[in-house]
Amino acid sequence: MNKLSYLALGLSALTLTACNNANETASAGSDEFSGPSRPECIAPAKPGGGFDLTCKLAQAGLRDTGILTDPMRVTYMPGGVGAVAYNKVVANDRANNDAIIAFSTGSILNLSQGKFGKFTEKDVKWLAGVGTDYGAIAVNADSEIETLADLVAELKSNPKAVSFAAGGSVGGQDWMQTAILAKAVGVDPSDMTYVAMEGGGEAITAVMGNHVTVVSAGLAEIMPQATAGKLKVLAVFADERLDGSMADIPTAKEQGYDVTWPVMRGYYMGPDVSPAAYAWWKASFDKMLADPKFAELREQQELLPFSMTGEELEAYVYKRTGELRELSAEYNLLGAEAK
Repeated sequence: MNKLSYLALGLSALTLTACNNANETASAGSDEFSGPSRPECIAPAKPGGGFDLTCKLAQAGLRDTGILTDPMRVTYMPGGVGAVAYNKVVANDRANNDAIIAFSTGSILNLSQGKFGKFTEKDVKWLAGVGTDYGAIAVNADSEIETLADLVAELKSNPKAVSFAAGGSVGGQDWMQTAILAKAVGVDPSDMTYVAMEGGGEAITAVMGNHVTVVSAGLAEIMPQATAGKLKVLAVFADERLDGSMADIPTAKEQGYDVTWPVMRGYYMGPDVSPAAYAWWKASFDKMLADPKFAELREQQELLPFSMTGEELEAYVYKRTGELRELSAEYNLLGAEAK
């Protein structure tokens, strides 16, 4: 297996004071924890993207399975595709027992490249992975581009003329999946026109407004607008066709392009949360993940099963970040902190 394929396999307003307020109500040093007093999920982007989806999945799952009786609020903290939230939690809100923060494979990729500044994957407590998405590319429903082959033909003819919108900067996961595709068809990724945006929601809005040609994002982010007839999905980067409402979407592989990109979604917590609080959250996610009601919610969000918590997830994240750090070096994507 070549390294590009291996890389692909690696898997409510902004309120900056909200975490501190919640932290004041938590007792980080207590040996007992009966549950959060102000449960919060921080989505490190603007509304509408994958982090928003991840937080709302926890919000609904913990409520519908009866684990949380108090409503979980979702706080949006955009900036650096997760960097602002990561730095805020690690530097200023380390012991917030009430807050969980959404992350994805893209977060791990950015960490591997040093995009979160001086902090690394070992500076937070990894809590739970709850679902898997796959990368996908789509165009406006009215676009003259009908298939992935049409897009590839235009890329080969004039790569600068095809604009890709995605959440995150060059080197992020949405860029990476298009870069792997470009390389597979003989196009230099540096010749592509890439429009970096703060989250998948903005990128999807841009392609629906005909401001860009293609959106690169997670399929779960794209599906609501595809189902509404506003987007046309050209390919999903999965090994084989998915089930249910996604069964009609062709994979890149079946169209002759060996590109796969799974996206794991989950949550982490601050590095100094109390052992009792962390244990409560872990046990709660273990219970939620085992409940059929959560399986239904996950399916409704177009996510596939993935269940991993606590030390098992920590080991997975450490291993995956190391692999992505090594492989990112091949694209000259490592910042000074990651070298």
